[in-house]
Amino acid sequence: MNSSPTPDNPTTSRAPVIAAVMASMAMVAIEATIVSTAMPQIVAQIGDIHLYSWVFSSFLLGQTAMTVIFGKLADLYGRKPIVLCGIAIFLVGSVLAGFAWTMPAMIVFRLVQGIGAGAIQPVTLTIVADLYPARERGKVQGYLASVWAISAVLGPMAGGLIIRELSWAWIFWLNVPIGLASAAGFIVYLRESPRNARPSIDVAGALLFAAAIASLMMALTYAGTSEHDKAMASVAAFGVFTVLFVMQERRAAEPMISFALWARRPIAASNAATLLSGMILMGATTFLPMYVQGVLARSPVVAGLALTMIMLGWPTGATLAARNFHRVGLRPIFIAGSMFVPLGVLFFVLLTPHGSPVTAAVGSLVTGFGMGLASVSSLVLIQEIVDVDQRGSATASNLFSRNLGSTLGATMFGAALNYGLSHSSLGAAITSEQLRQLLDARHIEALSEPVVRLVLHASLHLTFCAMLVIAGCIVVFALLVPPVTLGRGREIAVKDLSPMQE
Repeated sequence: MNSSPTPDNPTTSRAPVIAAVMASMAMVAIEATIVSTAMPQIVAQIGDIHLYSWVFSSFLLGQTAMTVIFGKLADLYGRKPIVLCGIAIFLVGSVLAGFAWTMPAMIVFRLVQGIGAGAIQPVTLTIVADLYPARERGKVQGYLASVWAISAVLGPMAGGLIIRELSWAWIFWLNVPIGLASAAGFIVYLRESPRNARPSIDVAGALLFAAAIASLMMALTYAGTSEHDKAMASVAAFGVFTVLFVMQERRAAEPMISFALWARRPIAASNAATLLSGMILMGATTFLPMYVQGVLARSPVVAGLALTMIMLGWPTGATLAARNFHRVGLRPIFIAGSMFVPLGVLFFVLLTPHGSPVTAAVGSLVTGFGMGLASVSSLVLIQEIVDVDQRGSATASNLFSRNLGSTLGATMFGAALNYGLSHSSLGAAITSEQLRQLLDARHIEALSEPVVRLVLHASLHLTFCAMLVIAGCIVVFALLVPPVTLGRGREIAVKDLSPMQE
């Protein structure tokens, strides 16, 4: 059936809209990996290498801070205008990033891109939920999962090809035709019923929330550096903005964040598990390649292949979950997926200096498979237990949790690694220069510093153990999700489910 004559989308042609959704999601997904490939050449041309990490942090900051805000706006004004606004913002940021003349300019334009991504991700997933009832959403969720997997693989290859044949600016300008095609698909094929209500916008709440999240992410960014004054100032700002935000939301007629929605047990438990999953994903993508290269003495290609197995397991688990949750149930699949995550991380804990990268690859595959099962089931569960006019906010809350988890994971596991490097039981501490030489060596197997490699092993082992503890907590939160029985096409209102505190 090509169209979905539902009250919310009376004449929408579903296939072209899903194609537009996949195009917009691919645009955001590939940006994460393709920019990583181009950054060495970019920084070589425009300088300021000390600001290198902020090119990525600014994008994540904008995306995380705006995800919940745009999710709420989609509930108030409809999905179509908000997703088109997000695409426009993302494309403006992309075009400007291609013309960036300094690193500060690049950071600002990446922030603009992140704001656009903060609209595209939650609203496109909400559009899918609007178009397809839960029992029909399986195949589409599998398609969407494959977009991220394919982007993860093609991004570095496309980035390398563009850098070799063209200017690095085309890394960003490549988004323009994709974004325009996606926007055209939404304009022509997506139909929504007109909204006659005149909602009041909680502008103050939106600004305070963005300021609080920005302060938190800056605090987390500075926490891993020697700039303790900036870290403490950011923490203080986060506390002040958070208090003001809570006060504003309690008196707003149409609050930007519905505390009643977020506090409900299924949503609170699912989002907590999602946040921890984001931490695990960041830990694996950051430190597993370091172990394969620095401890197992394998090439960057082997390290990349070991990590890529996550991107193979994720869409496999997501597709399997999406095709079977109407038969097995959302909660059992969510719990099963959460159990696969610590099982996969256990393979990382069992790595030894004389082990095989196959162990790391198997761990990546199992971890990715579990995350695929859990991510789809938690997202569908959250979308299905709320009313349609809260679906955008509910979807955004889940994506916000994952993004925030990634930031927390980078800080927490980075701190665990640094502690291990400076408190080695072997009586030797690795300096950052020794670590850089170990990872950058062209012939790692000929490097005659076994103590350095052993200290790195001990430090990363400590990091993986911390990841295992976090992964175990995912199971705990998954078990807290109550049984939810969904009827055929029937939605269960939030008020019918017990809150977390009951």
